[in-house]
Amino acid sequence: MDMLPRQRFTRAATGVMVTLLVSACASITTPEPDPLPRQQASPAPVIPMAGAPAPDPLTEAPREVEEGIASWYGARFHGRLTASGEVYDMDALTAAHPSLPMPSLARVTRLDTGASVIVRINDRGPFVEERIIDLSRAAAEALEFVEDGLAEVRVEAFGPADAHDRAAMSGFVQRRPASSLAGAANR
Repeated sequence: MDMLPRQRFTRAATGVMVTLLVSACASITTPEPDPLPRQQASPAPVIPMAGAPAPDPLTEAPREVEEGIASWYGARFHGRLTASGEVYDMDALTAAHPSLPMPSLARVTRLDTGASVIVRINDRGPFVEERIIDLSRAAAEALEFVEDGLAEVRVEAFGPADAHDRAAMSGFVQRRPASSLAGAANR
């Protein structure tokens, strides 16, 4: 059966288009799956200051000091996202403050005993009048006021912490010069 020139052209054009589509699909690569699981949230971005390391609460003077009532929060918020985007861990040394930058470091001292702890500010609060800071359960345990629920404290703010430094979350390790560690293995 003889095809008309128009039909031949239509078939040829259709064949060319199908060939182009198939070849285009063959050249598209699908992205490899990410081998690492993605976290729910990441810490809020911190704009680093050039040449300015994170503050050292053991040697530097605080930038801000306030005194008032501290409370603590625990299991009800454990595992939820904080205002900074981190996941709240009641077993880490963290705190919520109404206005200090996140993340930042602060020393919290219980006024009646003198006990103190370094915390990482990673949340907003407290939302109860006359309270100046909400501590994690671990920080409240360090200051020994879990059962009382409240304590009079002094909060000494040291400014923004290194956004990637989680040292305050598992405790604060006092820094010692390398020279003092040199003979430690031989003692």
